Amino acid sequence: MPSSWKISGLAPKRAVQAALLEQDEREDWDGEIVLVGREIAENRPQEWVLEAFLPRSPTDDDEDAIRSLFEGGAPAFVTEELADEDWLTMSQNGAQPITAGRFYVHTPDHPARGDASLIDLVIPASQAFGTGQHETTAGCLEMLTAMRASGVRVRAIADIGTGTGLLAFGARTLWPSATITASDIDAVCLDVIEHNALLNDVPLGSGRGKLTMLVADGMDHPLLEMRGPYDLLIANILAGPLVELARDFADHVPPGGNVVLAGLLETQERAVRQAYRRAGFRLAKRLVNGDWSILWLRKRR
Repeated sequence: MPSSWKISGLAPKRAVQAALLEQDEREDWDGEIVLVGREIAENRPQEWVLEAFLPRSPTDDDEDAIRSLFEGGAPAFVTEELADEDWLTMSQNGAQPITAGRFYVHTPDHPARGDASLIDLVIPASQAFGTGQHETTAGCLEMLTAMRASGVRVRAIADIGTGTGLLAFGARTLWPSATITASDIDAVCLDVIEHNALLNDVPLGSGRGKLTMLVADGMDHPLLEMRGPYDLLIANILAGPLVELARDFADHVPPGGNVVLAGLLETQERAVRQAYRRAGFRLAKRLVNGDWSILWLRKRR
């Protein structure tokens, strides 16, 4: 396996968040450089670290690109080569179970809760995003729970940018007779979801209650077109792509249909909501989990 590298630097929370926003706005950003921002300790919420992960030895241009994200001067960075295993898997190993809405999500290292009121989902650390630890994923599970409790009926579900498949699995348990289509731009998710579906007794296929997985950039796939329209479309990605996909999502959601959007910082919410308002959606409910907004929108009739 090729070596992986990490570049990390300490900075105030606002500076790291601003850097992440700046990276999101850059259309020419190198997709091999994956950025993560987080607080360094629970009792030090204003002190953050920016980590950049690369599947290769970083060049001077790579380091300059990361530094340029910081207005007024970048922090000192430390560069290190990681051990010969996938960096995302390593970052998720040892992840603690979470409870979000009606869901209890844990890795195979932890036992099921044994609580009949909770839906148990097993998601191993993997090369795909979405073990439930991130505030956006947990927030989506809470939102889906609230939607089901409010009486939302769903016959067709699409999870765009599905990662591990967690949100698709969760939606299936809440609306078990719906058809479910899960897509991601990264082909590595195909094997990940097949494995996770087996762990969670999720049948693969095209019928009701079954999950169809495909690789697609946004809504650009003939099968996504054929299996729609979608009463529920979930997209936990990034603010920039969410804005770009607003019209496409509107074309695949019927009047009265629902979208759940996440992956946007609270500071990015206004731009996302404006894009979807122009595309014909209205806000039904919003949650804020940490610094992240989770939006439930309904298409106007």
